[in-house]
Amino acid sequence: MSLHALSQPADKQRIVVVGNGMVGHHFVEQFTENDNYQLTVLSAEPRLAYDRVHLSEYFTGKTADDLALTTPEQYQKLGVDFHLDAKVVEIDKSAKTVRTAQGQIFAYDKLVLATGSYPFVPPIPGKEREHCLVYRTIDDLKQIQASANQGKVGVVVGGGLLGLEAANALKELGLDTHVVEFAPQLMGVQLDQLGGQLLRKKIEDLGVSVHTEKATQQIVDGEQCVHRMEFADGSYLETDLILFSAGIRPYDNLAREFELTIGERGGIVVNNQCQTSDEHIYAIGECALWNNFIFGLVAPGYAMAKVAAGHIQGETESFTGADMSTKLKLMGVEVGSIGDAHAKTAGAQCFTYQNDRDVIYKKIVVSQDGKNLLGAVLVGDTSEYDTLLQYALNGIELPENPDSLILPSSNEKPSLGVDALPDSATICSCLNVTKGDIVGAVDAGATDIASVKAVTKASTGCGGCAALLKNVAEHEFAKRGLEVKKDICSHFAYSRTELFHIIKAEKIRNFDTLLEKHGQGMGCEICKPAVGSILASIWNDYILKSDHLPLQDTNDIYLGNMQKDGTYSIVPRMPGGEVTPDKLIAIGEIAKEYNLYTKVTGGQRIDLFGARVDQLPDIWEKLIAAGMETGHAYGKSLRTVKSCVGSTWCRYGVQDSMSMAIFLENRYKGLRTPHKVKFAVSGCTRECAEAQSKDIGVIATENGWNLYVSGNGGMKPRHADLFATDLDDATLVKYIDRYLMFYVRMADRLQRTSVWLESLEGGLEYMQKVVIDDHLGINDELEKQMSAVVDSYQCEWKTTINSPEQLKRFRQFVNSDKTDTSIQFVNEREQIRPATITEKAASGLLIDTVTITDKSDELTPA
Repeated sequence: MSLHALSQPADKQRIVVVGNGMVGHHFVEQFTENDNYQLTVLSAEPRLAYDRVHLSEYFTGKTADDLALTTPEQYQKLGVDFHLDAKVVEIDKSAKTVRTAQGQIFAYDKLVLATGSYPFVPPIPGKEREHCLVYRTIDDLKQIQASANQGKVGVVVGGGLLGLEAANALKELGLDTHVVEFAPQLMGVQLDQLGGQLLRKKIEDLGVSVHTEKATQQIVDGEQCVHRMEFADGSYLETDLILFSAGIRPYDNLAREFELTIGERGGIVVNNQCQTSDEHIYAIGECALWNNFIFGLVAPGYAMAKVAAGHIQGETESFTGADMSTKLKLMGVEVGSIGDAHAKTAGAQCFTYQNDRDVIYKKIVVSQDGKNLLGAVLVGDTSEYDTLLQYALNGIELPENPDSLILPSSNEKPSLGVDALPDSATICSCLNVTKGDIVGAVDAGATDIASVKAVTKASTGCGGCAALLKNVAEHEFAKRGLEVKKDICSHFAYSRTELFHIIKAEKIRNFDTLLEKHGQGMGCEICKPAVGSILASIWNDYILKSDHLPLQDTNDIYLGNMQKDGTYSIVPRMPGGEVTPDKLIAIGEIAKEYNLYTKVTGGQRIDLFGARVDQLPDIWEKLIAAGMETGHAYGKSLRTVKSCVGSTWCRYGVQDSMSMAIFLENRYKGLRTPHKVKFAVSGCTRECAEAQSKDIGVIATENGWNLYVSGNGGMKPRHADLFATDLDDATLVKYIDRYLMFYVRMADRLQRTSVWLESLEGGLEYMQKVVIDDHLGINDELEKQMSAVVDSYQCEWKTTINSPEQLKRFRQFVNSDKTDTSIQFVNEREQIRPATITEKAASGLLIDTVTITDKSDELTPA
């Protein structure tokens, strides 16, 4: 038996922390500047604390090291004595010691139980079968990954927050995914009935099947899959993998066995200082029961950790509950829930907004007198979440028309400025950081967002408060006359524009070099794609080169737009909408061969929908052989140049709009931009090509061309501004070169030309000075840079199909060239008679779903 910790320094108070999850680690962090305590951490897992909030990202490429919240070296530097695989099995309250399963004994003055919770597995006969798993730890994820490699179908039992996270994990692993929920709706705790219905629709649209009001009676052998789940209503579902995520239970066995007070339904009872029935023992996080309530979110656990640590160090702060509001993305679907989402408060009034076309639902719950916000539900769009949360948490009086807070009209929507927030307003709920804390950090010398984060820890939890933190901090900087930095993220102390100039001036060709010379850390989902776009704009390299591949999103990686069912679209370029009969025939033959849905788009080209990843190279090889090339429908780049037929065919046309549109599309087709860009060329002022709603619009006149810029036909339509009139061909192209390249240099990440021009100091007039009058003296350079992009154009699909190494990316299985046709697709060709299309569309029955099953064994998904 080891007496390792019985000999700790006598002059330091000994604190033993049982459990090293996120909450236990946060407790340890509260002692980083206090040398009067000796902390010992006992972790039952084989690793130190890691981020469970982002656990599903393990399946998208993150490693255990990426998720780690600390390292052995960091704990050693802090003087923390830590032990892994050290499960505590005994507490001796009279001797003030704990014993691990390995026999080590550790003495304490204060003991902190941060043992968390464990997944609840319903008592279903058959739940112990192989490939019946839970979703909680990194080791669980490894088992899930191994099981997924052996199957095709996965089921998550539980439609709550954790269940949907687990479903996302199975979908990321390539399984045909189902969610089985006992209740009538998903996320019943956080969402009302309408919100739950809309969430279900959005998730089903993403290819996940949802089964509600299903009680599993038993799990037995399946006929087509490993398991068959038999339900109480007589139905059944076959699956290869079952993932239980039906809630959590507090890990209170130690406290229960060694006579600490336990709640009637479990949980270690604690007071407002997080002390248990033994004043020398504390409990924090999901194992603790406060006021007969267990908090299943990380933010309340962090608050408990802070209170317990403060009490040990002589502070008087109390834990008095925590806000359970949540904002998250589930499989890309935005969901928010605030306060009394179910309107249970007496006299509560509800205001709702529902948009079936865009699948958006918003509801606010208001007090009887209309002055206070009690709760909210947001599905599909959580852009108002931060504002609504501040109204709810801080008792800020609502505007006269509370529904204006959720209505889409931006002109009437009241703005809650940061000045309106009291110092007590919670900005970061994960770490309980208030506006006052941020103000204090700025007063103490923090001069940028990174230093505010370092001092307050705000936005270092889930990151959901990043935008609000930025607004508050920058407002405080401006009040003090400090420079408001436009850092792109915490890894680069530069704006996108500054990074562009650094990359250009220093001839930097890849992300790693830029990070080494001018950044820190590993990079993130903000800076990586932004730098990838800049590199492509300047050097126009093949984006799937090994240096550039990690910077791309899914669409760019597979050179196609992923659709909601997991298939991809194929969009060959048709400059100006022109296409030869031979090319039309080739497109038709390919669509028939691969059973693809075809549609003529508003950009005057043909999209083909429904291709599997493994089919993409074969389809593109045929298209390229027919003389076509990629239409860049997947990239932040030029999409299309729309055109009328102009003077070539139309009796009203005054210029050859077709030739100009074809020329412009071929010229700019290789340009990568901060956001996608669309052109149009109209052959007369009748404007059949709708040029004034495009980023670049060209309209023919008797004397040449009128140039319009920064129009936008997106979610917030903007009419383009007239930039110059009666231009000849050469001048028109020169102005477009300069304008586009200046936009590429100066715009923020993912900023449309319309938003960029509106935010540009001096606006249109300043832009005219730059482009037309060469106000900055850079036009020669802008033109040369555009020429370099034009000259270095390559069809990315042509490069890809000529590279055996790149083609491996499109295989379904890493160890085989075989394909799996077990996929749902829509058959829009053979099963619909032309005479019934209108009738079926009116009845909502236009699409017939066909399922093809092909059981392939011993294949490893790529």
